[in-house]
Amino acid sequence: MKVILLSAGQGKRLLPLTENQPKCALPLGDKTALEWQLESLAAAGASEVVVATGFQAGLVRQIVHRFKRLPVRIAHNPFYAHCDNLGTCWIVRHEMTDPFVLINGDTMFEPEVFRRLVASRDSHDITLVTNEKDDYDDDDMKVIVDGGTLRRVDKQLPIAEVDGESIGMIRFRGTGVGLFRTQLESMMLEESTLKRWYLSAIDLLARQGHVGTVSTAGHGWCEIDDHKDLDYASVTVPGWWQTGARLSADARR
Repeated sequence: MKVILLSAGQGKRLLPLTENQPKCALPLGDKTALEWQLESLAAAGASEVVVATGFQAGLVRQIVHRFKRLPVRIAHNPFYAHCDNLGTCWIVRHEMTDPFVLINGDTMFEPEVFRRLVASRDSHDITLVTNEKDDYDDDDMKVIVDGGTLRRVDKQLPIAEVDGESIGMIRFRGTGVGLFRTQLESMMLEESTLKRWYLSAIDLLARQGHVGTVSTAGHGWCEIDDHKDLDYASVTVPGWWQTGARLSADARR
């Protein structure tokens, strides 16, 4: 399965740490955030990865060149400073070939999360990974789901109607690839969409019944938006692999 990682942003909420490096290059233990993502994808069986770069692309390229467990390429967005990730998706739309998975550059995940998405038998040609928790805040990308079909995805949804949150990982296949690309091209005709997220395109497709969901089912994931998130990820993400190594050792005994 081909993967596109959206790693073009600087991560200004993490300043001053991101003054000279993008947040995907920040260390979490002994590896950068991007390296942990690539490790998870390699372990989960991804076939190739395209990393969409922007801010300090040279640093990201160095990380990519060091990684040897999986074919990884760069697709650069020279206009990253003038758009959000919807614009980056539009720039790299030529890489969106059937099938592929789109992942936010700050979404960290255990390999099993990706495996579940790829193996999902969801009947929709666009499938969003969701997570459930007890409380949701204003920054969560909230979702409304009806019988496995995504109805809405947006930060500004009525809490009483919310069924979960998007983790920033989504599979496209079949007609879903063309639907997404067409929606991107339509939205990018309007200058006002330059600062919008690609999930605003998914929200429009969800209202038409084109998007399904699959749950993380308790497997680990986290995102890195601010310093609190970074502190959590710095301990949690390496911990997933330490736990995995212990489980593998126990299974061999």
